[in-house]
Amino acid sequence: MVKPIPDGYHSVTPTLTISGAADAIEFYKKAFDAKEVYRFPEPDGKSIMHAEIRIGNSAIMLCDEMPHMGVLSPKSTGGPSGSIYLYVNDSDAVFNKAVSSGGKPMMPMMDGFWGDRIGVITDPFGHRWTIATRKKEMTVEEIEKAGREFMKNQCK
Repeated sequence: MVKPIPDGYHSVTPTLTISGAADAIEFYKKAFDAKEVYRFPEPDGKSIMHAEIRIGNSAIMLCDEMPHMGVLSPKSTGGPSGSIYLYVNDSDAVFNKAVSSGGKPMMPMMDGFWGDRIGVITDPFGHRWTIATRKKEMTVEEIEKAGREFMKNQCK
């Protein structure tokens, strides 16, 4: 019996298109302790058609740009269309490691009103990563109340 969701995967698996996928794999290894699972090269032997890395217990698939198929990276489109929210044990340490590995800070580390300690970087390939550690368990009602207070203070 074939499992509809393979072992080791979750229902959602991010896939990143990158200009320079091989270099990105090395950055993710350095910045986030990613493990390379495999890479499948394009017939030209230079580009990556498909690769997979693991960060913690999650898979991320990635490939080089394939303009002939409309597969473009943030560098070609002018910016990311989404981001990755990465939960780690120590967001401050991982944020600092990612920055020292070449990531650019977009938002410094802060305590989010929803209970996470977060910071945001853009990797050298144009993808945005929110690095987070849950610091406080909150109910939906508590988050909504804290969010209203946050927004009220932001609009002053």
